Amino acid sequence: MTASSTGNPSDKVHAARESGPEGARLLSPRFESALLLASQLHAGQLRKGTGVPYIAHLMGVAALVLEAGGDEDLAIAALLHDAVEDQGGKPTLEKIRQQFGNRVAAIVEGCTDADTIPKPPWRQRKEKYIAHVRTASPEIRLVSAADKLHNARAVLADYRIEGEDLWPRFNGGREGTLWYYRALVRAFRMAGTNQVVEELARVVDELDRLTAASGATQT
Repeated sequence: MTASSTGNPSDKVHAARESGPEGARLLSPRFESALLLASQLHAGQLRKGTGVPYIAHLMGVAALVLEAGGDEDLAIAALLHDAVEDQGGKPTLEKIRQQFGNRVAAIVEGCTDADTIPKPPWRQRKEKYIAHVRTASPEIRLVSAADKLHNARAVLADYRIEGEDLWPRFNGGREGTLWYYRALVRAFRMAGTNQVVEELARVVDELDRLTAASGATQT
């Protein structure tokens, strides 16, 4: 995605900032501010069941979004996609809106499956989110699919090392986790696929193959 061309001087500055040699898209200090905010919000958080700082996931999702053609707003939303759910709920969403604008805030909100503590029951949240994906905007679906792809790759990599011992770290357990990823792939494809969704499908298929080979029951 690229900035629109209008007669507004600020639009021209924005477009020039995002376009380098041969149409390359460059990132502005807004992205740096979002990376700093994400790092601060998630400073004490680790990836589930690991010692990996959570910011690694957020940077990975942002990279996937940029590589799939997403613009700076989408990359910022990728960095902040878990901020509302994990770090403060609606007040955090309003902070994001004030700092980065309505578009970024709308994408972050669209990637959030709960903004209250305690969260609703796991299965209820996931079923609601799957339904939401089917009608979400292409921008939300790209960031969401990048999030799910980065997570699914981590699950697959850890399963290859830990096998069935992996599943207790997840709220949905083995059956719930596999169901969720399969259902997400179907929902994303129903809404309109993209390269990130298709890569997610390949990772989920491989996870299914490995769990089936180990005797895990598919649903």
